[in-house]
Amino acid sequence: MIDVIVVGAGPTGMMLAAELRLHGVGVLVLEKATEPTKVVRGLGLHARSIEVLDQRGLLPRFLEHGKQYPVGGFFAGIAKPQPEGLDTAHGYVLGIPQTITERLLTEHAEEVGADIRRGCEVIGLSQDDHGVAVELAATGSLGKPRFGGTHLRSRYLVGCDGGRSTVRKLLDIGFPGEPSTADTLLGEVELDVPQETLDDVMAEVRKTQLRFGAMPLGDRVYRVVVPADGVADDRATAPTLDEFRRQLRATAGTDLGVHSPRWLSRFGDGTRLAERYRSGRVLLAGDAAHIHPPTGGQGLNLGIQDAFNLGWKLAAQVNGWAPTALLDSYQTERRPVAADVLDNTRAQMELMSLAPGAQAVRRLVVELMDFPGVSRHLTEKIIATGIRYDFGDGPDLLGRRLRDIPLKRGRLYELMHTGRGLLLDQTGRLSVADWADRVDYIVEASEELDVPAVLLRPDGHVAWVGEDQGDLIAHLPTWFGAATA
Repeated sequence: MIDVIVVGAGPTGMMLAAELRLHGVGVLVLEKATEPTKVVRGLGLHARSIEVLDQRGLLPRFLEHGKQYPVGGFFAGIAKPQPEGLDTAHGYVLGIPQTITERLLTEHAEEVGADIRRGCEVIGLSQDDHGVAVELAATGSLGKPRFGGTHLRSRYLVGCDGGRSTVRKLLDIGFPGEPSTADTLLGEVELDVPQETLDDVMAEVRKTQLRFGAMPLGDRVYRVVVPADGVADDRATAPTLDEFRRQLRATAGTDLGVHSPRWLSRFGDGTRLAERYRSGRVLLAGDAAHIHPPTGGQGLNLGIQDAFNLGWKLAAQVNGWAPTALLDSYQTERRPVAADVLDNTRAQMELMSLAPGAQAVRRLVVELMDFPGVSRHLTEKIIATGIRYDFGDGPDLLGRRLRDIPLKRGRLYELMHTGRGLLLDQTGRLSVADWADRVDYIVEASEELDVPAVLLRPDGHVAWVGEDQGDLIAHLPTWFGAATA
C-alpha cells in the first residue's frame, strides 16, 4: 500500500510531495496532464513563500531564476512605496514565472524520492478505516495503458488538482461562494507596435483600467491582460485571437498589432471556499480548496503555504506519532487564512472597478495608505507575514512564524532544512527530553530574539514561548505527540 497519493503535479502538489518525503513517507503523485503546462498564470513569490523555500534550503536555486522587486504597489494596484518595518528578512517579491517555480519544485520532489506519474486521470475513489481506493481511467490520451493498472490503494490521499478538482467533486464537498462577475483575457503574444507607442497606450489606459497591461518577455513577445466581454459559460475554453483583438481595441483603442500567440487563456474573479478540507483519509490543498481573483498574486503562494502546513502533520500521522488533533489543525489553521484571502482579493477587485462609488472608495483607501500602519497591514495580508494561528492565550509571538534571525552559527532558517521541530534556547537550562527524535535542541543567543526560548514547529510557527522546563514539557505533546519511552 502507498503511504500517500497526491493528485495534481502543480506547485502545491510538488511542495507537499517533497515535504512528505522529507519525513520518509512514500509518495505517489498522479497528474492527468501528460506534460507540464506552458500557461504562466503566476508571476512571483511573496515573502512568506520565499521564507518557506529558505527554511528548506531551496531558495538559492529560485534566486538564480528570478528577479527581486520592491513589495509596494500590490494592494489593488495602488502605487505606494514599500512599507517600513516589514517583519521578514526577505523584504522583496521574487519575480519568477509559475512554470519555472513548478519545474524547480518538481525537480526537488524527484530528488527526495517522490514518484511522479503523468497521464494518470483519477475517476473514482472510496475509503474505509484503513485506506483509500483510487480508480484511474484505463487509458491515456494516446490510448496506452496508464501506470499500474486502473486501481491503487493508499493510506491517505490529498487532492491538489486545482479549482475544478475531481477529488473534491468525488468527495461531494461543497464549494460555495460568489460566481465570477468579470472575466479577463490573458496570453503570451507578439505585438507589432514600437515600444514607445505601447508605453504611451499603457500610461493612458491604466489611468482608469488596471485590468489592462502588457509585460515584455523578450523578442517582441509580451504577456498581455485585457478585460473580456462578459463572463464565459466555460472558462476552460481558451479565447480566440480574434476575441483578443476585439477586446484590445475596445479597451485601448488599438489591437497593438497582436499576432502569433504562444497561448491564450481566460480567468474570472469568482471566490469559492471548500466547506471542509478533510473527509476521513482524504484532504484538499491549494486551488482544490479555494479559488479567488488573482489580484495581489496570492494564489500560487497560498497553495505552497497550504502544503507546507499540511506536509509535516500528515507525515506525523503516517509515521504514527501525531497527536489526536494534529491533522485536523490543518483545516483549523489554513481555512481562515484562505477566507481572508478571498475577502481581500474581492475587496481589491471592487477598488479596481470603474464604477463611481468604487472609485470614491479607492481614493479614500489611497489616502489611508499614507499612514504607515495601514500600508504595512494591507501589505502583510498580501505577503502572508501577518498570519497568526490561534494557539490560545500567550505572548504576541505565539502562533506566528518566526522570521529568519542571525545566530552565532549562521542563520535560524539554515537549521530548519530537515523539517523537524526546533527548540531555540537562550538560557541553556532547557531540554527537549524524550522528544529528541522529533525536535532539535539549539542553545544559542540572538540580539533579535527578545524572549528566553521558543519552540518552533517544522513549519516555523512558534508553538511555545518561555523558560520553564515543566511548562515546556506540558506543551511538547500538543505538537509532537507522546514522549519516546
